[in-house]
Amino acid sequence: MSTYTSEPGTRLAGRYRLEDQVDAGGGWTLWKAIDEILARAVTVLMFAGGFPRIHEAVTAARAASRLTDSRLSQVFDVDDSGERAYIVMEWVAGDSLADMLSEGPLEPSRAVSLTAEAAQALAAAHAAGLAHLRLGPGSLRWTPGGGVKITGLGIDAALAGLGADSDAPEDPALTDTRGLARLLYAALTGYWAGPQPSALPPAPMLDGAPCSPRQVSADVPVSIDSVTCQALFQRQGRNGAVITTPLELADALSRLAPPVPPAPAPPPHRGADRTGRGPETSRTARYGGQRPAPRPDPPAWGGGPPERPRAAYQRAETRRGRGAALKTLIGVVAVLVVAAAVATAWSFSHTSAHGTPQAGRHGTSAGPSTVASVPLKPVSAHGFDPLSSDPGNEDDAGAHFAIDGNPSTSWDTQYYVGNPVFGGLKKGTGLILDMGKPVRLSQVQVQFGSSCCASVQIQVGNDNTRSAATLNTFTTVASSTKAFNETTFNVTSSARGRYVLIWFTSLPPMASNPGRFMAQVYNVAVRGSS
Repeated sequence: MSTYTSEPGTRLAGRYRLEDQVDAGGGWTLWKAIDEILARAVTVLMFAGGFPRIHEAVTAARAASRLTDSRLSQVFDVDDSGERAYIVMEWVAGDSLADMLSEGPLEPSRAVSLTAEAAQALAAAHAAGLAHLRLGPGSLRWTPGGGVKITGLGIDAALAGLGADSDAPEDPALTDTRGLARLLYAALTGYWAGPQPSALPPAPMLDGAPCSPRQVSADVPVSIDSVTCQALFQRQGRNGAVITTPLELADALSRLAPPVPPAPAPPPHRGADRTGRGPETSRTARYGGQRPAPRPDPPAWGGGPPERPRAAYQRAETRRGRGAALKTLIGVVAVLVVAAAVATAWSFSHTSAHGTPQAGRHGTSAGPSTVASVPLKPVSAHGFDPLSSDPGNEDDAGAHFAIDGNPSTSWDTQYYVGNPVFGGLKKGTGLILDMGKPVRLSQVQVQFGSSCCASVQIQVGNDNTRSAATLNTFTTVASSTKAFNETTFNVTSSARGRYVLIWFTSLPPMASNPGRFMAQVYNVAVRGSS
């Protein structure tokens, strides 16, 4: 290979003045330069005369120059006619992802927003027949103007001998999808889960494979962890699918966070495990004996549980059409409930005023039909998994979705393989509602998933300590062996308790994968008296 010498002040084509060398490799150098005609900073990639991949790099640059997406670094000029071939590109100021992670991971919402923008840009490139093929922490930048910029489209891969014509084992779309997922993984955890060298530390390993983002950081929501694993590790999500293109990833990420620009730069599927259990929802990191160095805690989502939609991994058939119908139904029910409450109150006061004996006044126990029944609002909801040692407590982080009144969000159990009774691992699991004070139930209405059927018990008790002993103190007041869609549990028992437990003893099959079993609770409405 022939050698070449460049130094600050050198001019190319009489207009590009080299100022500072910013990077170099075997046979190429990268410079910050000034386009003296247009008076702007540019990036100049220069090659030694004998560099073996000049043709591939120049070809990639010329192809990239056709793209106009502002999120992709622009190519302005290419010249390989003389002894010194070079490429002139946009000078991209701002922090790279590696810079942004210098003080720890990003908050999950920002990580998703950044990666979604990058995925949308690469989806546009793929639609034009181009791919990046070598995404790394330096490829994604956050500009001072407040936008995402991807650098090195096709060119970085050509410099490394990884062009579209190489013997790469994956197709370009899958290569870029996994590259984007590595960027998301890095943004969430501060670690790099890729083969090529990186400024970031390598991802911690478990059983010979990188830990999932949620295993590294318990602050990563289940939904984001699931999408990352679908794209990076090609694990099936809850809908049984993997993510194989940038467009699919952009679509999945767009459903995980509001479509708003990321905040300014900070100061600097889950598959079945070896036990047969489904997605890992541990709130405690496990590294197979290898614990990475402590990292600063990422910022919280803004107080309280993150109110993000979980539709990214919910089955499509449970999303379509039901949201609007349920909202209308809930509205009608609310009106009827208010009217019934008003009528009951009027009747109570009217009969009392006229001296009519009330039910139970003379020591007769009033039956359920004579006890006033009003809507009761739970104070909080939690996963309740007293029969296993899983620190995730059956998606405790997502339990609040069951009482948020939103028909498109849900609390989900983990999925279990081969056996509807929790893969043979335990006898039951549940969702527990804290009513704030002891209540007597008259009715519990639960919106389950559309797959039939779950075996469910409604129980009441006065302790929410997670233990088998506590479970034994609960009283079953209603049950069903065919719970699915909207199921109503009418309660005639006079048992009272502060906690209402929706206890599953058998799970329905997943619509997309009958060999796996999982339950979902979209909404719970409780009626009774306190």
